Amino acid sequence: MAAIEWLKALFYGILEGITEWLPISSTGHLILLSEFLPFRFCADQAVLDSFWELFEVVVQIGAVLAVVALFFGRLFPFGKGKTKREKRVAFQLWGKVLLASVPAAVVGILGDQALEKLTGKDLDGWFYNGFVVAVALILYGIAFLLLERYRNNRMPKWDSTEGITAKTATGIGLFQVLSLIPGTSRSGSTILGASLLGGARSAAAEFSFFMAIPVMFGAGAVKTIGFFQTMKETGFSMPSIGWALLAVGTLASFLVSLVVIRFLTDFVKKHTFVPFGIYRILLGAAVLVRYFVK
Repeated sequence: MAAIEWLKALFYGILEGITEWLPISSTGHLILLSEFLPFRFCADQAVLDSFWELFEVVVQIGAVLAVVALFFGRLFPFGKGKTKREKRVAFQLWGKVLLASVPAAVVGILGDQALEKLTGKDLDGWFYNGFVVAVALILYGIAFLLLERYRNNRMPKWDSTEGITAKTATGIGLFQVLSLIPGTSRSGSTILGASLLGGARSAAAEFSFFMAIPVMFGAGAVKTIGFFQTMKETGFSMPSIGWALLAVGTLASFLVSLVVIRFLTDFVKKHTFVPFGIYRILLGAAVLVRYFVK
């Protein structure tokens, strides 16, 4: 039994490392596969449910640490030997990233609380299910196919993150709000938004990577603090194997992300997003079939 749980943590970490950066929805994949492959390292279902909520957020921290590791030279403005221009560009990049993160942060926190107060259910309560994931996968798949048709014979307005204005960053941030719906994909929403606002494929993907840093660290911090508060209030404790499984999943996510980020950066320099659009449509259709026939 224990060996199977280790393999599950490894599998989900690898899955997160792949799907977080490709525009195919990491959360959507985790939701769908958790129905078939749930953790069973203890008999208390309440503990398992709380663990899964924490796990799917914490493994994202491993993924985003890969962004920091790969792009540290560009992200860290105080590196030895950096010119004034390089420092200025790094600070400007952080300003754009933080500006783009505001809409999703506001809607995700305030909107979630308001919705729960009005309806008794938060965003997850309304949208965290297979049907929503399937529809979102299909709609975004179609959107990527239409995007590539739209950008035929059109030159991008900017081909690096330096070309992003405050207005453009805000616009991309508004697209990120859509990623609060499971199945849309955070990377899918931001890449789609950046592309529609004139970004070259590689630049859109890079800015999407950078936008993940405050969003994922923030979400991870909020979820972890909430988890420990719940532990304190209810008196339940996490089995030691649970913490070890978290570490395995997070490490796997980090290592796989290092490879996938490099792959996507190189891939979109020579190819379109059409393969991802087709994959989303096929997966969404399969999920819909299962949803209606189960």
